[in-house]
Amino acid sequence: MPPRYASDVVMPLTVVSPPPAGSRVLVAMSGGVDSAVAAARLCDAGYAVVGVTLHLWDYPDAASERTRCCAPEDAHDARRVADHLGIPHYTFDRRELFLREVVEPFVAAYLDGTTPSPCVRCNRGVKMRELFELADRLGAVAVATGHYARVGRAADGTPRLLRARDHHKDQSYFLHTLAPPALARLLLPLGTSQKAEVRAEARVRGLPGAHKGESQELCFVPATSDYAAFVAERAAGRLRPGPVVDGTGRELGRHDGVHHFTVGQRKGLGIALGEPAFVTRIEPEGARVVVGPAAEAEAHGARVTDVVWRADVAVPTRALVKVRSQHAGVEARVERGATERELCLWFERPLRGVSPGQVAVAYRDDEVLGGGTIASALGLQPASPKPEPEVAPWA
Repeated sequence: MPPRYASDVVMPLTVVSPPPAGSRVLVAMSGGVDSAVAAARLCDAGYAVVGVTLHLWDYPDAASERTRCCAPEDAHDARRVADHLGIPHYTFDRRELFLREVVEPFVAAYLDGTTPSPCVRCNRGVKMRELFELADRLGAVAVATGHYARVGRAADGTPRLLRARDHHKDQSYFLHTLAPPALARLLLPLGTSQKAEVRAEARVRGLPGAHKGESQELCFVPATSDYAAFVAERAAGRLRPGPVVDGTGRELGRHDGVHHFTVGQRKGLGIALGEPAFVTRIEPEGARVVVGPAAEAEAHGARVTDVVWRADVAVPTRALVKVRSQHAGVEARVERGATERELCLWFERPLRGVSPGQVAVAYRDDEVLGGGTIASALGLQPASPKPEPEVAPWA
């Protein structure tokens, strides 16, 4: 068995050779502009394209949900694009799976005082898993999506996930758990494009929905609601009211439930201290929300669990780390954790809003090295960290 950490040097990358023209390719069609252009480009390249839409969620008021990535009208919009391109299109009902794998864990996480990353969970446990299984059933050699990310190939032929050329639109963060066998079958036609170029192309092609707006927020939380209200509706008596306290334990006020808060939050605390206050931690056992000044909300590092990691990248190492999807990233030292699937990240500068439940993803240049779920923020870095067991490779 080869070593898990063969080298700390990332091998040179080449462009992945696409399947030969005429191959059957399954393209995930959300009903939006990005997946429509991705499908059109694949048709231009001579592939036998099959469009697939996953029906994941229903809304109580469909007319108000015009900016959601799996709104009820999206399957219809995807079929219109498929008809325009002259390709077959199928819709598969995966609502029960989505509820079990994404929505229920989302609610449970907020009730436990953590801040979930449902889009990462959806891509890992629902969308990509189902798309590859459907590709096998439909005889497709590859799966394509409208994600802004790229796949390269190392000198030994191993596929690597890369950030998109458009870093502002990059979605590699959401795909970081994909293992090499999946990456080897993944086509990302938009990875080298800018968003403005894609939208302009949709208009020139006359694709249905070319003027459709961007998907916003979470697809399953109604635009007329918010996260806390959504959680409360599904809490079934599990809401956890309790005290808001300062760092000494002095009670400053009361709250209606820990699901209203996230680490680093400043607004909506329900207290007035005469100076800015931030949530520094949430203690779900006693339903306590601890607040303090900005300095107390800053973390020097993070303990990360449920880690997937590149087998060719040695730890410890340095990397650019994003602690949430819209984070620009911070330089950090990556070290082994206390168990096989843990890492400790030590930031070059303190960060505010390092929230348990969110996902941290590590990059070197444009290459994704791996990531995991933030279990806790860490304080001052120890002077001499002790070596710990190796982190498990891709899982």
